[in-house]
Amino acid sequence: MKGDYLGAFEELVLLAVAGVGAEAYGITVQERVERDAGRTVSLGAVYAALDRLDAKKYVTSWLGETAAYRGGRRKRHFAITADGTAALRDMRRIRERMWRAVDSPARLRQGSAGKTP
Repeated sequence: MKGDYLGAFEELVLLAVAGVGAEAYGITVQERVERDAGRTVSLGAVYAALDRLDAKKYVTSWLGETAAYRGGRRKRHFAITADGTAALRDMRRIRERMWRAVDSPARLRQGSAGKTP
């Protein structure tokens, strides 16, 4: 289904949520994506992706306790759902299948001979 498609950036954000675990909120997810993907991402882009993932039911969210150091504001925490885990596994299987086709011995021989597929 088109609405359930997992975009590349959404995949990175969802992987970050899964990797961070119980401490996942906007900034920790942003830091994980930046560290592991080796690229700078805006907090706004992370929250936009988290909102899309929430709409797809790939993450769930809740508000934490108020904190004086945050001016009484509460953090919005995120956790991956079973559907989110299934979506990541599906994407992994698709990518691995496609990479096997790229890395196949016949394909590599074609590439080294300067032939186009």
